[in-house]
Amino acid sequence: MDFSTLEAILRPDQILSGAAASRGYDCDAYTVDRSKPSVIVLPETTLEVAAVVRWCAASQVPFTSRGAGTGLSGGAMPALGGVVISTKRMNHILEIDLENRCMLAQTGIANRRLTDAVKADGFHFAPDPSSQSVSTLGGNIGENAGGPHTLKYGVTVQHILGVTMVDPLGEILTIGGKLGCGPGYDFLGLICGSEGTLGVVTEAWVKLTPLPKAVTTALVAFPTIRSATETVAGIIATGTIPAALEMMDRGIMNAVALAFKLTFPSEAQALLLVECDGDDADVVAKEMESVRTVCESNGCLEIRIASDEKERANLWMVRKKGIGAMGRIAPSIVTHDGVIPRSKLPEMLDFVYEVAEAHKIGVANIFHAGDGNLHPCFYFDDRDPLQVERVIEAGEIIIKKCIELGGSVSGEHGIGVEKMDLMPLMFSPADLEAQAMCKRIFNDGMLCNPCKVLPNQRGCAEHKMRWRGVAT
Repeated sequence: MDFSTLEAILRPDQILSGAAASRGYDCDAYTVDRSKPSVIVLPETTLEVAAVVRWCAASQVPFTSRGAGTGLSGGAMPALGGVVISTKRMNHILEIDLENRCMLAQTGIANRRLTDAVKADGFHFAPDPSSQSVSTLGGNIGENAGGPHTLKYGVTVQHILGVTMVDPLGEILTIGGKLGCGPGYDFLGLICGSEGTLGVVTEAWVKLTPLPKAVTTALVAFPTIRSATETVAGIIATGTIPAALEMMDRGIMNAVALAFKLTFPSEAQALLLVECDGDDADVVAKEMESVRTVCESNGCLEIRIASDEKERANLWMVRKKGIGAMGRIAPSIVTHDGVIPRSKLPEMLDFVYEVAEAHKIGVANIFHAGDGNLHPCFYFDDRDPLQVERVIEAGEIIIKKCIELGGSVSGEHGIGVEKMDLMPLMFSPADLEAQAMCKRIFNDGMLCNPCKVLPNQRGCAEHKMRWRGVAT
């Protein structure tokens, strides 16, 4: 295939190729599956994206959209090679409408920049994945990302009013808008969480949420994993719904202690980060007092409550930097994403540690405890194929256990290529065909982000062994 003809569409500085470039774009943060693209393009407008997609459709070349590459299930991996459409230069805010509490932005913009643009006016973009300093709006939409504040504020789909999307034939579609979706079928809800398989989302109207007037944040240490997990259920049972309820185990504590020189009680085996917020300071204080009572009744070792914004940021560092700090422990990490009922947390965490020990791999846990959204972090060396296989097998065992306990294969990281083969454990053949029918409304071919989400897609099976293996 002659990719030089793309130069008729884009400037030379918007086209990357060669061994170094293809290696830089052959995977996302799920590094055990890799596939090299032939070329990477960096469009700056919706019109340029549409022109590239029309070129791919006419040339029968697969294409995959990509933001920051922070995805954790292989969703941005170019499974069949071809063209990677990077949105990283599409990073502008196009309109802010404070009166109507909304904003229009290109989807290559980093999540945190949306809040930074309106924070002084008393607003924020509520979805806050831990990678928010780099993860893009488009990636958040593709994965229907959550974050620590999902418990109270909801996931991305609740905060998207409309999108501009280039479909797999290169047509530009507008779905929803400043006022959200009108009557009729909820295609916007279908696009959020579709992992880039329906087209390339280039712009989005997002909802702006008023910042709470009162916020109280606490970091609570516990002597055992079980006492911390039982506290989670206890807090929710009181009727208090914190803005965030996050848990970290000793493995995460060790990593952040090495990376940031933080200290914790030596006998602590788990931490809960609890945040209550609202517009009435007295109500927030009562909620935090209820949290304190439950923590103390479960034998907590220490409760640190932030006295100002600086202390609050320091407490949040343990959660926000936890996964990144795991790089101090091992060269490779796979972060899983199963969901279980909160009441099953003690049983499930015991199981996670047992599976890791049986497979001779390290594990640390950091997760959205209030949602029952687990993130076991397996740490290993992906240059060793035996370790890779053990990590993959252990992850599949854990996800199967989540389903057995009444949970889900994913809460926010998506299916990508990582969990495609696990979808039949949760969905019947009829369920999967219904999903395939929804996909065919927009994408009836194999060019737009192929081999993702749905199992047994034609033309993908023979590539699986090529994706998975030793990093080269």
